[in-house]
Amino acid sequence: MSPIKKKKLIKLRKKLDKLDDVLINIIKKRTKLVNNVLALKDKKNQIVDKERINKILKNIKKKSIKNNIDSKITKRIWINMIYAFIDFEKRNFKKK
Repeated sequence: MSPIKKKKLIKLRKKLDKLDDVLINIIKKRTKLVNNVLALKDKKNQIVDKERINKILKNIKKKSIKNNIDSKITKRIWINMIYAFIDFEKRNFKKK
């Protein structure tokens, strides 16, 4: 890699790192909201709502296409995020 390309790569990686910081804060906010949702659930079987998951994924696909983003990327991100939060809810569910 040429020195010029190396310098550009370093700048781009710094921008990615700053964006990761923003994403971390968004995930923190989302986690708080998920916690609030979890507090409303009475039974553990209420955690997974397949109808809601399908609705979310359809909306993400539409938004991805509208914003000219590869919808396969966003679908994979959202599926992973949804199931990560399902796992979080299962681990944090408290019986009433």
